[in-house]
Amino acid sequence: MRPMETLTHEIAAVAARLVVEDGLDYGAAKRRAQKTLGAPPRTALPANDLVEAEVRAYLALFHADTQPAELAALRRLALQWMERLAEFRPHLCGAVWNGTATRRCDVHLQLFCDDPKSAEIALIDHRVDHVARTVAGFNGAAVEALSFSSPCPELGEPIGVHLMIHDWGDLRGALKPGTDGQPPRGDRQALAQRMARETQA
Repeated sequence: MRPMETLTHEIAAVAARLVVEDGLDYGAAKRRAQKTLGAPPRTALPANDLVEAEVRAYLALFHADTQPAELAALRRLALQWMERLAEFRPHLCGAVWNGTATRRCDVHLQLFCDDPKSAEIALIDHRVDHVARTVAGFNGAAVEALSFSSPCPELGEPIGVHLMIHDWGDLRGALKPGTDGQPPRGDRQALAQRMARETQA
């Protein structure tokens, strides 16, 4: 392995630890890992696939006794909100979907609405205190995000829930497999099936 490739893998390993222990997202974790290692500013940062592989390895080594139960609790919380927001075609994405989440992770749901404001009105109707902001959606376009905290009795603490509001027409593109051939998000049925398979395994 060439020196630059070695450094890239070192950044990925440090970034993975920051993702798991500090709850950073991949982008922030890679930048902090680069700075922590004193890598030159133009050092190639690892791809997310490499960081995810390192996250899985780190979890297996240091959190194998706690992570599965924490992941299951977060997925059950996600299912609760997906059921409450069923009319907006919710799809789970991120660490809770791909199985790398710990109790430090938030729940990320992508909603697909004919009217982007309808989801926020639903939260207001349910008296859910939330913060609205604009973020980049999965297709790169700016979308509205609604963030709030939800009690998670299984974990004994509130968990952040983030709703990214996409147009209904974006759903077809959202179902395309990722670079690894796996779906990058799933609806309630897909999540329930994934949970059942992992329980059986």
